[in-house]
Amino acid sequence: MAARFGGRSARRKGWRAWQLLAVAGPGLVAMLADTEAGSVITVAQSGAQWGYRLLLPNLLLIPVMFVAQEIAMRLGLATRQGAVALVLQRYGRVTAGLLLGALTASCFGALVSEMSGLAGAAQSFGIPVGVTMAVTVGGLIAVVVTGSYRSVERIALSLGVLELAFLIMAWRASPGLAPIARQAAQLPLRDDNFLYLLAANLGTSVIPWALLYQQSASVDKGLAPRHARAARWETLVGVLVCQAITSALLIAAAATLDHGMPLDTVPEIETAFTATLGVVIGRVVFVVGLSGGALVATIVVCLTLAWTVGEALGVHHALERHPRQAPSFYAALSLMLATGGALVASGINLVSLAIGAGVLNALLLPLVLGFLYCLARSGSMGPLRLRGGYAVLVALAFLATSLTCLYAGLAGLL
Repeated sequence: MAARFGGRSARRKGWRAWQLLAVAGPGLVAMLADTEAGSVITVAQSGAQWGYRLLLPNLLLIPVMFVAQEIAMRLGLATRQGAVALVLQRYGRVTAGLLLGALTASCFGALVSEMSGLAGAAQSFGIPVGVTMAVTVGGLIAVVVTGSYRSVERIALSLGVLELAFLIMAWRASPGLAPIARQAAQLPLRDDNFLYLLAANLGTSVIPWALLYQQSASVDKGLAPRHARAARWETLVGVLVCQAITSALLIAAAATLDHGMPLDTVPEIETAFTATLGVVIGRVVFVVGLSGGALVATIVVCLTLAWTVGEALGVHHALERHPRQAPSFYAALSLMLATGGALVASGINLVSLAIGAGVLNALLLPLVLGFLYCLARSGSMGPLRLRGGYAVLVALAFLATSLTCLYAGLAGLL
């Protein structure tokens, strides 16, 4: 009997592991994209100007990030539709247009920020911006026209693993627990500059396009309600890895950069790496980590926008279709890449753009969270419908996050 039970237990564990591997992709890619170039720049600026004071808000965002991504995931599994398609179906064209407009603004700001990060990283090795943009745009278009979501997903995951290089830097910085704990408890909430960076941190953690990406990617991967449990575990792992990387970068930046001195260029951020790892190794780790996050985020941003535009136009959004079968899908993607590359080549300031894009995300986030919550409460969600005490907790978490985003973003701007 014991042997039989042990065999059954082993088979059950094997089945669970297989299920987790089968659903892996959407949640991990979305969370790896969260540690993108804009996030790196925002967190480095936070550490340079405010030390460890923004560490606590980033840690407190972990449950909010998980809940938001989990809601987006369950919407995809239960309805087999993206957010724009659902809003269009239930609330009409005007409301769907509002969501699509907000998402477009968020995606475009992020895209330019990511491509600027790639250009800044390449400049460390003397590569001209124009060359970097030509290679980046051409390479990303080549990736998606393969017509397979899984090929894009594998490439994105492989690139995202490079972001773990940031953990090495935090370990080498060795600031000690005492100064971290002392400053982390200090939150100057009446300082407009602090609030502006707080909003940027919120907008680069709970990101509108990352939420909608996980929903649409779950649909495109063919996940169903039976995959919900494994998808939740994947999402939780992704959130924890994302915030571990973010926290590590903030700690390292605070430990090595001059407090109170704002950063103006990407090479200034690089000094945090060279101070802890040496000039050669530090530069390589910086370029590898920044490029990995930026490339994952660029793929996610482009696919999210192309999917949502396709939903608004009534075009199927699966990457398995050939470009000739879905010209609008690939045209939207190519246009965004080309426009973003041209803007980056024109000389946009990366640091101010990245932080501004984060604040924009924070201001748009209440709208997106509101839509996700209302959709998740719909009766058509079936067993995955948001209900009971958990629905109340989600409502309170979304409300608190939205009010913080609006207060910090508007106070910082005004």
